[in-house]
Amino acid sequence: MKTIGILNGPNLNWLGKREPCVYGSQTLADLESNLLSLAPKLGCDLTFFQSNHEGALIDKIYEWTEAGLQALVINPGGYTHTSIALRDAISGSGLPAIEVHISNIHKRESFRHTSLTAPVCIGSIVGLGLEGYAHAIRHLCSL
Repeated sequence: MKTIGILNGPNLNWLGKREPCVYGSQTLADLESNLLSLAPKLGCDLTFFQSNHEGALIDKIYEWTEAGLQALVINPGGYTHTSIALRDAISGSGLPAIEVHISNIHKRESFRHTSLTAPVCIGSIVGLGLEGYAHAIRHLCSL
């Protein structure tokens, strides 16, 4: 059975509280619960991690890689636009990764239009709300 890691970056622990007009009213726990309900139907296992700290996200990517994880869904949050180190960890892991953004980063402030991490991912899903995670998992399970 394929195991997929769901990695959430800074501020995503505040889903449901922070800017609900942009990110919705569901919490990170709601998201994880919904995805855990989906995973058995797709024949995969999920593991989750969220941190507001860049180094912790990088450490988790390498920990999961060494543990035999097969794929990665990542919402790097604000690190999307700033972190070469996170980009290098995704690339260095060799994991097929899909970048997910709840909001459409291309319709927001101009500094959000460039993703440093997307070029090392097999795909990006933006602007579909929390459903973007489910789409990413469906695709990765089908590989």
